[in-house]
Amino acid sequence: MRSGREPARAVIDLVASGFAELPDDSSPSTVDGPLGWHGYDLAVAQASERTGERESVVCGVAEIGGVTAVVVAFEFGFLGGSLGTRTGARIEQAFTHARELRLPVVSLVATGGSRMQEGTPALMQLPRIARQIALTRGAGLPHVAVLRDPTTGGGWATLGAGADVVLGLRGAQVGFAGSRVRPPGYSVTQQFAAGLVDQLVPPDELRDRLERWLKLLTTPAGEPAPVPRALGAKTVPETGWDAVLRARAPSRPRAEEYLAAYFDWHEPINGDRAGGVDAGVLCGFGHRDGRTVAYAAQRGTATRPAGFRTAARLVKLADRLGIPVLTLVDTPGAANDAAAEKAGIGAAIAEMFTAIAATRVPVTTLLIGEGGSGGALAFAAPDRMWATPDSYLAVISPELAAAILKRDPSQVRATADQLRLRPQDLVELGIAAGVAELDQAPEHATDQATTR
Repeated sequence: MRSGREPARAVIDLVASGFAELPDDSSPSTVDGPLGWHGYDLAVAQASERTGERESVVCGVAEIGGVTAVVVAFEFGFLGGSLGTRTGARIEQAFTHARELRLPVVSLVATGGSRMQEGTPALMQLPRIARQIALTRGAGLPHVAVLRDPTTGGGWATLGAGADVVLGLRGAQVGFAGSRVRPPGYSVTQQFAAGLVDQLVPPDELRDRLERWLKLLTTPAGEPAPVPRALGAKTVPETGWDAVLRARAPSRPRAEEYLAAYFDWHEPINGDRAGGVDAGVLCGFGHRDGRTVAYAAQRGTATRPAGFRTAARLVKLADRLGIPVLTLVDTPGAANDAAAEKAGIGAAIAEMFTAIAATRVPVTTLLIGEGGSGGALAFAAPDRMWATPDSYLAVISPELAAAILKRDPSQVRATADQLRLRPQDLVELGIAAGVAELDQAPEHATDQATTR
């Protein structure tokens, strides 16, 4: 497989088995289409003869890695995979079928956009498709899109960018404007860098990646995420300043190590869907003991607006799919430079606070390092938070607290003690449920949360 212009059925055969096509319930077009475009019927007939298809999409039900899914595959050889009125009808039928059978949807997109020969009636298929996506979201069913070459126009702005998880085949042209409208075409790599694509996938790895994603999105855990074991220090710090130094130590275990120890395997999502990526925040879904847990983890850097928005996107998606969430808190605080303010850091923090406050699935939090003010607390579940022995949580850093109080720099250590930021202080204050390694075994996490 190259980057995606293979026939629709060849792509389906590559990623799925047992494909059963849905019956075509769409009505035939009027003579030369809704606009009476001279020669349109002939063009459709020639496209059909060339591809063996009656329209630019092939829809049906198939097995992907043991998960039954509805598949919508574009046939680029049929008038450039363009969206016409019958295309919209077929896609609507496929999504309706998915909701009736409670099945996930996989869109294998390769399209040049709306069909010129059908004019505005073709363009009106976009809100029709968007409604089907919205109804399927509301039904709590996942939608995974694969961006083949090319994915442009309305196909990108609905089935592509509107999916829950977006996988892009390396080498594909992806953008709202195609190469004939605004050359050169925008690449999938650029879309990934802008946080609009979750993963770049080599074509020969597509089947494995789809199998992993469908397994993750359809096997939610039936209980709260267990609390991870602490990986660093085994005893609590003696003083507040000791807690700060431990949390800032370069050798302390970080989010990557916690995720590797916690999950059998996991898949990341990328970006805030608004043009931003924060490398200091890791988000995705992981497989643990046969079930799925979503995760949002800070990596010890100042969290930027894109990091909060990506994490909020993860929490909202997990909530819709009934998947419990694990958050790992580790940041000196939210980014507060001019670029962060311009990008809406306050609104981004508010979005993350609201996402956790509104979620119906349980959120489990482990404080694994620095916990600096609201930038840390936005990632935390206030009723299910644990701390490791090498962590702290404070209203502000001891240095800044001393400065605000107009204290001599020599008073920073004493200020750290007064802030009561140590993990054991957090337990005594009723903020944390426990210190992870000392009194918390993963299998007892739920009991600890209810009896604090």
